[in-house]
Amino acid sequence: RKLAELAVKYDLMVLLDEAYFDVRYDGKSASIISEPGMIERSVILYTFSKRFAMTGWRLGAAFGPKQIIDVIVTLNVNDESCTNHFVQYAALEAMTGDQAEVLHILHVLRRRRDLCVDMLNDIEGVFCYKPNATFYLYPDVTEAMENKGFSEYQDFLKSVLECTGVSMCSRAHFGTPLPGETAHYVRLAYSGIGVSDIEEGLGRLKSYFSS
Repeated sequence: RKLAELAVKYDLMVLLDEAYFDVRYDGKSASIISEPGMIERSVILYTFSKRFAMTGWRLGAAFGPKQIIDVIVTLNVNDESCTNHFVQYAALEAMTGDQAEVLHILHVLRRRRDLCVDMLNDIEGVFCYKPNATFYLYPDVTEAMENKGFSEYQDFLKSVLECTGVSMCSRAHFGTPLPGETAHYVRLAYSGIGVSDIEEGLGRLKSYFSS
């Protein structure tokens, strides 16, 4: 709401990346366009990769004021030429067809999320918050790293990979740490991995940290 108020006050445009807008397990997602005066000053970028599991189809959309969308279309046509027809028809069916499969995808992701969070929190020195959206986890591994004698991400991640075969991204991949931020986080994704592989991978992590 504060961002909307500033945008209206100073006549600013807002670019929204709503790739994960529909990947929410409980409740409804809220967009800034619901705030007064924001529809005409917002451009929404959307992808079919998340809600419809169409990763690799390279299809997205932009919604916003016509004068801006016209410019985006001009740039896009010259940059990418066009999106092939079968991908467009698939997207149309995804949007207008039976949504039962979309709900199934969320059900599968929820199960994976719950399993990951439970197993991570069962590892000594690891603390993981259960998110209500997306399919990423950012467990706090500060204590676990210290217990293994690590203070730097790179050495820690290399050791984990060599000893367990589990690859993780560090907090350093996701922007500059906040002032005073001292905790160490890693990122795990559970979007493209089955339950048995999750159990195997996190089981290896538990053995690694307990050794």
